[in-house]
Amino acid sequence: MTEARPHHPAPGTPAGALFDRALGAYLGLAIGDALGATVEFMRPREIQACHGVHRDIVGGGWLRLARGQVTDDTTLSLALGDALLRGGAAGIARLGTHGDHTLVHTIGQGFADWLRARPVDCGHTCRRGILRFLHEGSLQGPPNAGDGGNGALMRNLPVALATLGDDAAFLRVSLAQARLTHHHPLSDAAVIGVGHLLRAALAGEAPAAWHQRLRDWVTTVPAFRFTPYPGRATAYVVDTVQTVLHFASAHDDFETALIATVNQGDDADTTGALVGMLAGARCGAARLPARWLHRLQPATVRAITDQTSGLLALADQLVTPTPA
Repeated sequence: MTEARPHHPAPGTPAGALFDRALGAYLGLAIGDALGATVEFMRPREIQACHGVHRDIVGGGWLRLARGQVTDDTTLSLALGDALLRGGAAGIARLGTHGDHTLVHTIGQGFADWLRARPVDCGHTCRRGILRFLHEGSLQGPPNAGDGGNGALMRNLPVALATLGDDAAFLRVSLAQARLTHHHPLSDAAVIGVGHLLRAALAGEAPAAWHQRLRDWVTTVPAFRFTPYPGRATAYVVDTVQTVLHFASAHDDFETALIATVNQGDDADTTGALVGMLAGARCGAARLPARWLHRLQPATVRAITDQTSGLLALADQLVTPTPA
């Protein structure tokens, strides 16, 4: 199976509408990442004192980013997407069949290459898992109470795109990529639950049905209940999910939802990225705020646009395999 090649469906066609929503999700993730990174690890009161209401992509922050630069939320997602494209539809289809874990090796190698390139930031749990893969060849660590961070959740968007139309493949690949670095039941639940919310938005689910889907999910996983909102936005996956669900459900407008999210501070690049992903899937790329989109670094926009096309083509191959 050859690698899926980027294609850009014509606007107004069903494929074009899906591409717009998928690109909106991916660019929304990058916008939220770049916007939130400026105020990461700050508290709301500190943000107010320094910025008033933080609403512009200006760089800076503790990482001293250039304007429009993204962090590991976006770059590790791109690394995962590249690995999925290298593995192809055949690799996804074979994952777990007769013990075939070739795709997980490919993903692990992609993460390792990403780490070797010295990314601007890397969370401790992600680094530990990638180094374990490099040194031991391990495709997942043992279940670990210390793996309850949001690192697996923040990067799973490419899996949702590559497996659209195949729920079983989405589940297999999501858990496989997650457990390379994070092996914790709440991390697993977050990756799958938020992924289903994303997939529903990509399918164009009506707002009322989408909000009901969200409520049904947190009923089944009470740890993620967010009403009343506890007000914590740390990298602990429960805090992250509660923050994301609170702001994504409270505001239908992309810009309003994202500004409210990042001004909560703490792990603002990741909460911003995830809210941007969900809200971007709902509004589509064509309706993203131009002032933010134009602030992203052009290379990031190009990489995301091409990868979105490739991942959707991969999803098509997965559901309609090419005859041998």
